[in-house]
Amino acid sequence: MDLVLKNCKLVDKNGEHFIKIEDGQITDISKNPLEASQTIDIKSNYVLPGFIDPHIHFRDPGLTQKEDFKTGSEAAANGGFTTVIDMPNTLPKTNTYNALKEKIKIAKGKSVVNFELQAGTNCLEEMERMMELHPISFKIFMDLESDESLEKIFHDLSLLKEKTAYNGLVATHCEKKSIVERETAKLKEKSENAPIDYTYARPAVAEDESVRQAIELAKANDLRLHICHLSSRKSLSMAKSASKSMPVSWEFTPHHLLLDNSSYNVYETFIKTNPPLREKQDSVRISDLDETSIIGTDHAPHTLEDKTKGTWASSPGIPNLETVVPLLLTEVNRGNVDLKIIPKILSQNAAKVYGLENKGEIAIGKDADLTVIDLKQEGKFNIEEFKTKAEYSPFDGWEYQGLPVMTIVNGKIVMDKI
Repeated sequence: MDLVLKNCKLVDKNGEHFIKIEDGQITDISKNPLEASQTIDIKSNYVLPGFIDPHIHFRDPGLTQKEDFKTGSEAAANGGFTTVIDMPNTLPKTNTYNALKEKIKIAKGKSVVNFELQAGTNCLEEMERMMELHPISFKIFMDLESDESLEKIFHDLSLLKEKTAYNGLVATHCEKKSIVERETAKLKEKSENAPIDYTYARPAVAEDESVRQAIELAKANDLRLHICHLSSRKSLSMAKSASKSMPVSWEFTPHHLLLDNSSYNVYETFIKTNPPLREKQDSVRISDLDETSIIGTDHAPHTLEDKTKGTWASSPGIPNLETVVPLLLTEVNRGNVDLKIIPKILSQNAAKVYGLENKGEIAIGKDADLTVIDLKQEGKFNIEEFKTKAEYSPFDGWEYQGLPVMTIVNGKIVMDKI
């Protein structure tokens, strides 16, 4: 079936346009009317390349009481995302051929949006087997590894690059295990711990030292480094400096950009996440966004029971897929973010880093993955209206101006609020 979208505004073009879609691809873009068996009026809203979230946790398999690929992908579509990249810390971990094959089967059967899967690291032989299933990259949780094991993991990935079609991209959770363990032990010696103490147990220096180490190991092993959920200003400075001489990219989350650790005094353990929210002077902020940035939601839902077990036992993670776009569009309306960088930070840059060649751009021959936004629509977040299984959000009740109103995946409308 063919489809034409009419009265479309495009961020990088003047006037309004028609976009024609056939067999899941964009086949024409014109200011003149185009014909198709179905025409949809976009009503002078902006059409952007479908948003890509490079960092989600859909908890499937093994933890589906928190989220699964059906509810998670529906949340993604509701939030304006057409492609998501899932992390390997499920049960079992996605670090074997069999586990990766099973997760692919699950995702294919449930997802309403495009998906890619990151693989966890393992012995070289097992990673070679996993490469047959084409994971989009390998993820290293550096906060769970010793210095010695990290050196071996990065070295094995360099060997994998030599032996297979692996492109050398490694995504890292950067917090230094030894610092986290030391500072956590100190704080647990206190008779009582407030939720905010969690941020001091995993201080900014733990991220900074881990980012420094990741840069050194990636450079020594000729790998491409992507730093997940970067939260520290010093780490951002190091990443920017390193990117001048080697392939380094990084992503920001909405909670690290918009909140600091004083939020623990309001939201308590509901705001607990790794890396934790930073003290204001150490934290990245909205003004750090530029045309090179990438947004990753780190959508990491839990049950209410998981989130209310106290400072140390409560699970870390925040659901973000349905809040991040309105939050960013609100910043656009406030004049804090240029609309022109939205397609880059939510789509184009992630597509480039992760090699999604047919995505991230509205152009003839590209996949018909499109997100329509209404910059004028106002409202308040209501967690009860979300598609995610999570029943909490620090942004619940926040006012917004700007909303994704249509999500089109491979030419198929999967969300429509126009």
